[in-house]
Amino acid sequence: MNVITMASRKGGAGKSTLTAHLAAFCHSTGHRCSVIDADPQGSLTLWHSRRADSRLTLRNAARGIDRALALAMIDRCEWVFIDTAASLWVVAQEAIRAATMVVVPARPGFFDLNAVRETVETARARNKPYAVVLNAAPVKRGDKEAPAVAQSRTFFDKLAIPVWSGQISQRTGFVLTLADGASIGETAPDSMAGAEMARLWSAIERSVAAINAAHATPVVHGQAA
Repeated sequence: MNVITMASRKGGAGKSTLTAHLAAFCHSTGHRCSVIDADPQGSLTLWHSRRADSRLTLRNAARGIDRALALAMIDRCEWVFIDTAASLWVVAQEAIRAATMVVVPARPGFFDLNAVRETVETARARNKPYAVVLNAAPVKRGDKEAPAVAQSRTFFDKLAIPVWSGQISQRTGFVLTLADGASIGETAPDSMAGAEMARLWSAIERSVAAINAAHATPVVHGQAA
């Protein structure tokens, strides 16, 4: 079972939005998925309550991340997406510990960029693969990134923090679809927003496949066979 934990010490980075869109996109491709809402604000729970398709299950983490994950495993879920809260860092740390991969959303901007450091330190301390996703970014003009996005990449590069090569732009489609309990990949897969989410999901899927392959490689006398 693959566990994607969305974590950031900065509120408003877009954790709930990305969790909903990614989980629904994964579900739409035929995978058995579940979402764990570990944010007391309950944004994902509200979104899920409006969904017409109940096959994408949701669990609350009020009784612990491990219990919610155990239930997902009993349901034979292939993918689990955990939304965390910046205000409950102890719970977020538990979710990071359980992760196959940690996704760290960050808006291009000084406060968001600096908030990434603590999340990265937590992932590194637990030896968890992670990557930053630049979220709610200014829309590209052609192939040219906005100066704030380019500056963000430079910032993370200096800290040796991996960043997804794409971006999730500030687009109304991401917000409007959630109000209907849907996602951009379900309602407008051919839109610019849909294409961005598809690329992000593809990158996560490839990364997790590489992580799992590395863990499956036998080690002989301290070296990979």
